[in-house]
Order: sequence, then structure tokens, then C-alpha cells
Amino acid sequence: MAAFEIGLIALGAMGLLVMGGLYVPIALILCSFAGMWAIKGTPLLAAKMLGLAANDAIASYFFGVVPLFVLMGFIVSETGMGRDAYDVANALTRRIRGGLGVGTVMANAIFAAITGISIASAAVFTKIAVPEMRRHGYTARFSVGVVAGSSVLGMMIPPSLLLILYGLLTEQSIGDLFLAGVGPGLLLAVLFALGTILLAFAAPGYVGRNLGQGGEEMTARELIAKGLPITGLIAIVLGGIYLGFFTPVEAGAMGAIGALAIGIAKRRIGWAALWRVLVETGLVTASVCFLIIAAQMYSRMLAFSGVPATFGDMAAGADLGRIGLILLYCAIVIAMGMILDSSSIMLILVPLMLPIIQPMGIDLIWFGIVTVLAVEIGLLTPPFGISVYVIKSTLDDDSISLGDIFAGAAPFALMMLAALGLIIAFPSIATGLLGR
Repeated sequence: MAAFEIGLIALGAMGLLVMGGLYVPIALILCSFAGMWAIKGTPLLAAKMLGLAANDAIASYFFGVVPLFVLMGFIVSETGMGRDAYDVANALTRRIRGGLGVGTVMANAIFAAITGISIASAAVFTKIAVPEMRRHGYTARFSVGVVAGSSVLGMMIPPSLLLILYGLLTEQSIGDLFLAGVGPGLLLAVLFALGTILLAFAAPGYVGRNLGQGGEEMTARELIAKGLPITGLIAIVLGGIYLGFFTPVEAGAMGAIGALAIGIAKRRIGWAALWRVLVETGLVTASVCFLIIAAQMYSRMLAFSGVPATFGDMAAGADLGRIGLILLYCAIVIAMGMILDSSSIMLILVPLMLPIIQPMGIDLIWFGIVTVLAVEIGLLTPPFGISVYVIKSTLDDDSISLGDIFAGAAPFALMMLAALGLIIAFPSIATGLLGR
């Protein structure tokens, strides 16, 4: 049997295993090992080659960004900075119709700039924002929808765990990916805010009628007290990277130290909370490590089988062009988002696509932004929609169903599609800050 045929069988088997409920990294490792065994003819050689792939996957110095940024995100969540961000954002937008919704978007954007984890944003703002919006006259469907929609900013606005994962998978500069994520992240935040205001005027039955002014008046001193620590942390992490003071790894360490110092100064974190944060960080880091090892093994098996090269030749022969290929790729990513989580989609598709797009001269930084945005749309689409399930599990309200949350998130998924179209049509939105 030819190596190409073995690769196709391995791909099909992996799909069946995943659809059957097997954990994606385990499916990747099993099919990679079986595929390498069939290609090389000996299990010993297959095991050695996959062992080298596993070592190469996490031996890099830059893998250190994962535990450090995850640690910073958990400390920020534990110390209540999400509530501070929400209070500041609402104080600035309270006089706008739909202001609490806009404030939620702003707060999520601020929170994203210091955590990079969408699921954390969804959990935090479900507890903070949904009760406040309901109290001020917003409908249940819109209240959960704006939280679900704006939570995805955590994976686009740097620092982003998905951008870090993409950088490790493709060996691209994480600093460049962070910089490229600024424009698309701000574009998404602006679209969400404008869409919220437009919905408040055009569809009051959906957003809420007779909306009261959201939030409370805050003095300048209160605004500074709540906003300054968050602003300082963002400046240390992102400013340090962009101005060349820190590498991404060093910036993650400084961010974790800064977040811990703020938590101690505000007396919001004790030994029990710190232990909980460290355990959660270890669990997430181990999970991400396992994902990256599995992806590296899968990538090696694909390379030996010749599947990506053959698919690349087929794409070139089909004369789809760059835009046609990217649109087809995005459609596949979004469709997979209906049944798989974000990291699993990237683990499966990025190693497959990389050898196809590199000969075409496609900017891998721009491709990473397109990939992450398309993947994030899957967080809001049924039947999987992991952000929706996080919100449902966090809500203390049985009257709000999963269907209500999916329906509330639908307008924001459409806005994300619009943003994706703009970034594909105008790549400079992502690459402009890099001078490309």
C-alpha cells in the first residue's frame, strides 16, 4: 500500500475516532503511530520517530509562554479584575442606549488584554454582567448573547492562548502574532459595540424596552483606583513585548508577577486561592502540552505520507487561487467548529494546510489570524459551542435555555463573519502594524 493511501486511511480513522468520542490528542497519537508503522514497516522505528517529534514539540524555550500566560490569566480572574474592568467600562458607557451591553463588550476587551482565555471571560462575565443587564431591563436572550459574543475577544486580542498555540505549531514569532492580533481584535470589539447600539434602537424587543441607565456614577478617584492596575498590567505585558523590553516568555513572567502583586496589594488573594490557581495552571499547561505533542506527531506522519503535498498539487491544479482556497478553508474550519473545540480544530487542520499554503506565498502570520477568527466562530455555533455551554453551566437561572444562549449569540457570530471577510479582503488589518 502506498504511503499516500496510508495517510488517507489514518486521516479517516482519526475522524471516526473523534466522532466516536475519543479525546482528540489520543486519536491523533494512535493514528500517527499506526500510520508511521505502516509506512516504515516497523513499530520500533515508528516509536523512535514519534518520540523525537514529542521532544521537539516542547523542548523549545518559547513553550514557556503557555504556563506563564495561563498563570497570569487565572490570577487576574481570581483577584476580581474582571469586575473592576466591568465597573470602569460601564461608568464610561452608562449614558448610551444599550450602554450596559457596550460596557460588557469593552470590559471583555480589557479583560482579554490581560488573560487571553475566552472561557475565563465567559465564566467571569456571566456572573457579573448578566444579572446587572437583567436588572436594568435587558432581555435574557440578549444578556447572555452579548456575554457569549464578546467573550471570544479573549482569543483574538493579545495575549491569546490560541495565537500562542498557532505560533508553536507553525514556528512563527509569537510577538508578531500578538501584534497582528491587535487590529482584528479592536475591529471585532468596535463591530460588537456598534452592533449592540444598533440592535438597541432597531430591535428593542430583542435587546430590551425602557432600558434604564446602566451602572452607577463613579468619581474620578474611583475610576483611577479600579482602572489603573488593569492599565498598568496591560502596559507591562504588551508594551514590554512591542517596545522590545521583554520576549513573550519574559512578558508572561512579568505579567504573572504583576497580577500577583496587585492581588496581594488589594488583599484579594490568599494561600488557598493561590494554591487553587497553581493547580489549575498546571492542569491547563499539561493539557496544552499533550495537545502540542499530539499535533507534532500527527504533522510528522502527514509529512511522511505525502498527503499535504498531494493536496497542495490538487489545490494548485484546481486553480482556486489564494482567496478561493482561504474561503474553502474557513468554511471547513467553521463547520468543524460545530462539533470540535478550538484547539482540536487547529491541531487537525493547521499541520495539513501548512505545506499547501507555504508554496503559495501566503503570509503565515495573516493566515494565523484568519484561522483563529474562523475557529472562534465555532465557539458560538451549535451543537458544540463551548462558550455557550460554559455560560449555561455558570448561570444560576434555569429559565434561560441553551437555545436562548445560541439565539442570543447569533448576531455576534454574524458580526464575526463580517470581520473575517474584511480581514481576508484587507490583510493589512492584521499585518499593517508589522509593516507588511
